Amino acid sequence: MNHTELDLERTLAYHGAPAMAGIKSADLIAWGSPEACSTPLFRQYQRQLARRGIQLRVIWTGCPRCLLLVYRPDRLERQLNDPAVRALLLREGYPAQGGLEAMLETLGRRLNQGDFPHEVGLFLGYPPEDVEGFRLHRGRDYKLAGCWKVYSDVERARQCFRRYGLCRAALCRRLREGKALAQVFRVA
Repeated sequence: MNHTELDLERTLAYHGAPAMAGIKSADLIAWGSPEACSTPLFRQYQRQLARRGIQLRVIWTGCPRCLLLVYRPDRLERQLNDPAVRALLLREGYPAQGGLEAMLETLGRRLNQGDFPHEVGLFLGYPPEDVEGFRLHRGRDYKLAGCWKVYSDVERARQCFRRYGLCRAALCRRLREGKALAQVFRVA
């Protein structure tokens, strides 16, 4: 395994474990350059993960990194159709029609506008109350900080952070033991 492949595997394992394992709908990962995100190696990972229902999508390219969205389309679409989530997305200008693809295209356009859109948290499974709290409080006055800043249910968030951490640790341990990502998810 070459350095680039090892870097991609480690990055996906650490930052994308919850989504790849199915305990979270999506994860957002900064990785590589725009050139690295268009290599045969990257496309190979996209194909391998797609066989297990996991999408690896370049959602934004810039210098010096790309933002990758690792997600399970069925779970993400269900999550975005939750009435509270949907209401916030509509208020932020996301389309009422067009499904998941239209939502992801809109998110990509918002990322390209330069400001990081706070509603990205809705795609990552953050509770709508916390996304709204972050916006209203401008990232301050939160009750707990972990995978996101918590403004509502602290105990629920702690449990979530713990599950994500355990998942990440387990996947990274498997890679350290010599397993490849394709072996762990049986996607070769």
